Amino acid sequence: MAQTELIYGIHSIDAVLANEPERLLEVMVAKGRNDERMNKTVNIARKNGISVQFVHKKTLDDKSRGEQHQGILAIAKPARVLHEQDLEQLLSRLESNSTKPLLLVLDGVTDPHNLGACLRNADAAGAHAIIVPKDKSVGITPVVSKVAVGAAQTVPLIQVTNLSRTIKYLQEKHIWVVGTAGEAQQLIYDCKLKGAIALVMGAEGKGMRRLTRESCDELVKLPMAGAISSLNVSVACGICLFEIVRQR
Repeated sequence: MAQTELIYGIHSIDAVLANEPERLLEVMVAKGRNDERMNKTVNIARKNGISVQFVHKKTLDDKSRGEQHQGILAIAKPARVLHEQDLEQLLSRLESNSTKPLLLVLDGVTDPHNLGACLRNADAAGAHAIIVPKDKSVGITPVVSKVAVGAAQTVPLIQVTNLSRTIKYLQEKHIWVVGTAGEAQQLIYDCKLKGAIALVMGAEGKGMRRLTRESCDELVKLPMAGAISSLNVSVACGICLFEIVRQR
């Protein structure tokens, strides 16, 4: 595991400052950025004892490898990777609070922009966590954090060794597992989604893997009226999550 990681974008850094300021080792700001929004972030960083350096914009461009950094970048300790035991603790906490879990399961999403957008959707919909397989899936990267505009620090991303086994565990916890698949007969709008729900989505093109599909309690689809057969996973994710929110 890398000893440090980069976080860039003002929303991402603000989220770390609000939730885990101890992770930040140094903040770099582009010279000339002297607006109120940036000054607020710089002041919060300094109050937390974090070194703030003002550097040329090209330094930030080089470190972020061309990604949009909004004039600010931080060097940070890596976030703790969450695993199966963290999922167990999360579900126990929700159960003790009589809260019906809303989980998003992503099978094989490898594009960091898509994961970042899914994290943002999950945060907006009030999902309690995103579950991804440890292999053949993207984790939290600087691009993911930037696209998620802070949601990477508020929505737990739990990496599991065996996704099918984890789905079975969720079912044992009385969580209804709903998978999205183009070949499904039922539209999501005709599905009852008011209880404890785990929404499973696959990657673009391939969709869910066979074992994941077969593990779901039921399959649903979105109505597609045009020539395109499927939506980007983050777009479909947002539609499905907010249908659950609407029904709840």
